[in-house]
Amino acid sequence: MDYKEALTKDLEIRRASLQKAMQTMNIEACILTTPVNVFYMTGMIYNGYYYLPVGDTPCHFIKRPENLLLDNTINIRKPEQISDELQNRNIPLPKTILLETDVISFGECSRLLNAFDVSSAANASILMRKIRSVKTDFELEQIKACARKHEAVYKLIPSVYRTGMADIELQIEIEKIMRLHGSMGIFRSYGENMDIYMGSLLAGENAETPSPYDYALGGAGTSPTLPLGASGQKLEKGQTIMIDMAGNYSPWMTDMTRTFSVGKTLDIAYRAHQVSIDIHDHIMDIAKPGFSCADLYNIAMELVKKNNLEAYFMGTKQQAKFVGHGLGLEINEPPVLTPRSKELLEKNIIFALEPKFVIPEVGAVGIENTYVVTEEGIEKLTILEEGIIEL
Repeated sequence: MDYKEALTKDLEIRRASLQKAMQTMNIEACILTTPVNVFYMTGMIYNGYYYLPVGDTPCHFIKRPENLLLDNTINIRKPEQISDELQNRNIPLPKTILLETDVISFGECSRLLNAFDVSSAANASILMRKIRSVKTDFELEQIKACARKHEAVYKLIPSVYRTGMADIELQIEIEKIMRLHGSMGIFRSYGENMDIYMGSLLAGENAETPSPYDYALGGAGTSPTLPLGASGQKLEKGQTIMIDMAGNYSPWMTDMTRTFSVGKTLDIAYRAHQVSIDIHDHIMDIAKPGFSCADLYNIAMELVKKNNLEAYFMGTKQQAKFVGHGLGLEINEPPVLTPRSKELLEKNIIFALEPKFVIPEVGAVGIENTYVVTEEGIEKLTILEEGIIEL
């Protein structure tokens, strides 16, 4: 089966999943407009509205580009035309609808509600993230292919390091390798305060710098317009370099962090790094469908406390309160591994586990891997040397 045929069959599975959820919620129609959800339902991105009735085939109300080869395509200029076009085709207007209320603007939401003469809408944003969190076989194959390219790029990192480089110079060299291996550049994330470009590289004391962005660790960045990641400082002997560059070599992403050092580093850095690896190994032994995501966080924290490393775990001046997250079309999908999570692992969920430590004046240590939940446990998808790699 070629890619196009496999994608067509997979789109049918995704549509059926959404319509089944709509039936359960007694919702008559769903309207999607954000690029990530339009892509998930169609295999492409357009500027417009994906309209799905609960018991019928979808319509594509498209602003741009024109002349797309999709069934039931209607070109429009504004959202108010959707209801007009449906009535012109003797299609009854829905009394209950789903809208991406967490993401689209208040103005856009109001216009769609008025167009359909309804007072409120159920939240499609939450529902779509839940549906997308459990991957199809097609998506799993895309993610595994992405992992292979992610690994290949990381293997080349030592070859582009030069003594005396600044952290941003090393990151630029890595970004070049990424693009040559098929990286799409920026990657998609969900929510506010999630700006980033191609990933993060943290070295030395910059790893302690808090950031306003909702990632595991911060960094000052090179400009106040993007206070995150590499700061332009020189890479010095004894420092660690944590590389968390995006695995966006297909629409479905992987996430992987590896730690390098400029020569030898401090014993406490090696010890903390080994605890990160131990957390991964322990969770691989016990995680399976039905396992609590909150328990995964608590298990990690138990190992951290056992080794008296709480002061360094997930930062120093500002400590993140999660150790992992789901991923797929976006880098931060459900579930989130936090102590308050109510989510459980399910078969075919993809998640990243990233227990990290920051050692003052040395830098960040630890690893991150991507896993898939299988029927009996979890499988590691990002396979690469896990110890601190000396440059």
